[in-house]
This record gives sequence, structure tokens and C-alpha cells, in this order.
Amino acid sequence: MAAHVLSPIAGTNTESEDPQTGASSPSRDTQAATGPDNKSLLRRGLDDQKQIYLAPLHRKNIKWDLLFLAGTGGLIAADPHISRHVPRDGIDISRDISNAGLYSTSAVVAGLLIYGVKNDDSHARETGVFALESLTNTAAVLALIQVTAGRQRPTEGDGYGRFWRDNTLGSSFPSAHSSFTWTMASVLAHEYPKPWVQWLAYGTATAVSVTRVTGLKHFSADVEVGGVFGYLIGRQVFHSHCSLGLNPRCHASKNNSLSEELPNLDAGAR
Repeated sequence: MAAHVLSPIAGTNTESEDPQTGASSPSRDTQAATGPDNKSLLRRGLDDQKQIYLAPLHRKNIKWDLLFLAGTGGLIAADPHISRHVPRDGIDISRDISNAGLYSTSAVVAGLLIYGVKNDDSHARETGVFALESLTNTAAVLALIQVTAGRQRPTEGDGYGRFWRDNTLGSSFPSAHSSFTWTMASVLAHEYPKPWVQWLAYGTATAVSVTRVTGLKHFSADVEVGGVFGYLIGRQVFHSHCSLGLNPRCHASKNNSLSEELPNLDAGAR
């Protein structure tokens, strides 16, 4: 089933003969048309992880690293004060909104993947596959940081969001809801660069991030870090692996690494 989902149905069944064995084998064009197999997906997933972790070390990204760290540090300092001023009468509504935003975005990308496979729509199929790859990469980064940071949630401990107190999966920093929604939104907005799609995708991701704070599930720094990581990972997967010709945002230099994308966060919107 996985191989069927990840392999296009379109294309002719062109074969070439092996000069040594005489056996028929798929031509290079046919192999290109059938998309990546499981081994290829694993290799490029590992390469994506390498690019993600190496990106902050590039000299040209230092200024962006410093700005990001300064902003995150400021939010961490303000987090206890922000949480104490969150109205308590809307907590359940906020949590419902954040869950609805995450689940609805997941349903959209799952629907695109199913539609793409059933109707031989390469664009929809690519979007679904890239969303799954982005979620996998985001989950790997998220797990490492959550276990390392071990931050308490706003309703735990003394409410100050202490670090290194809960070094397990599911700790507060960064927010999984924010990370996953932003990475799917990033893929959707890059694959379908229409203003209404971008507003809807990023608007939903923003709503999820805000309501995780107003629902007292996370601090503001948690959703900021999760959102930034999710957005950049989705963008990196798209620009590294998109198919030329499916949409105007995929161009000849599509194999840029994340390190080349960080200084140009707004370039794709032109």
C-alpha cells in the first residue's frame, strides 16, 4: 500500500532490455516517473535532517540565529506574565479551536494524497507526500528538543515554565500542535501559492498557535519556536524535492538546502 501511495500511476510502461541478461527492465524515464521508492525516501529524509541541523551553523545565517534566539529569550522571560493574564473562562474553547485547526489541516493533506493517488493527480499526490515527509522531519526535531529541554507546561509546577524538569516526549517546549500545523501549512502554501490558500493555511496555523497559549497548554515561546521550525521544515522539503512544472514556485534551483532558504523567508512570495 505504501509503495502504491508513493508511486505515480501515470506514465507509460516503457521498458528497456538489459544488455547482459537480455531481461526487460524499466527505462530511466520510467523510473523517474514512478517517483521515489522507500529507500530513496529514507535517504532523502536523512539528508533533510542533516540540512536542518547544519543550517544554523552557516556563517550567513548567524544574524538570523541571533535574532531568533533574542526573540525566543524575550518570550521566555515574558511567558509567566503572559500566562497569568490569560482569561480562565475561555480555556476549553481555545483548546477545541487548536485541536480543530490541527485536525482539519491534517484532513486536507490526507485528502489531497488520497485524491492524488485515486485520480492520478501528480500535484495533489506530491503535496500529500511532502506533507508526510515534513511531518516526519518535524517530529524528529520536536522529539529531540522536547526531551532535551524538558519544560513544564503553564499549569505545571509553579507556572514559570521551568526547563529540565520534565525531560520526556510531550513536554511543553516546543509546541507539537504549532509545529505540525505550521509544517503542513507551509507545504500547502508553497504547493498552491494562491493568496486565499496562503491566508487560509497560515491563518489556521496562527490560530492554532495563539489558542495553545490562551488554552494554557503552552507558553508563547513554545508556539513561536514550534511555528518557525515547522514552517522552515515544510519549506525546505518543498524546495529540495518539488517536481519542476507542477507549480511556478518550483524552479531550476529547487535543490537549495535549508541553509540557503533561511535568509530569504519572503522570497517565495514574490
